[in-house]
Amino acid sequence: MANLSVKKGDNVMVITGKDKGKVGKVLKVNADSNRLYVEGVNIVSRSKKPRNAQDQGGIIKREGTIDASNVMPVCASCGAVIRVKHELKEVNGKQKSVRVCPKCGAALDEKKASAKKAAKKAAKKKTKSDENKAD
Repeated sequence: MANLSVKKGDNVMVITGKDKGKVGKVLKVNADSNRLYVEGVNIVSRSKKPRNAQDQGGIIKREGTIDASNVMPVCASCGAVIRVKHELKEVNGKQKSVRVCPKCGAALDEKKASAKKAAKKAAKKKTKSDENKAD
């Protein structure tokens, strides 16, 4: 079993196969079989039979698996298709291996705060500053 260079949530580009050139977000990774699910890539059709009167049948389209060797990560900061570089960085006094873009040097593992959380934090900060001004 090889160590995969992609993780759930990464943006990747398909480099071979019928969906070559498509870019999507990794939805799920299965490291045991070296396969992953990518948003909008390898769409397969499954027929669903209604099991009772309220259930609706039909053709369901969803993502199928794709081999991890057929995709390459896309750097969020520079937008280039890259081969992942690993660097040791010190985090909380411990050495940790971090995935890095070799072209721009940006870390791929950093968590970015969502827009909702950022707005909530800004609103909370604003109310605290308003309370201090009132005193």
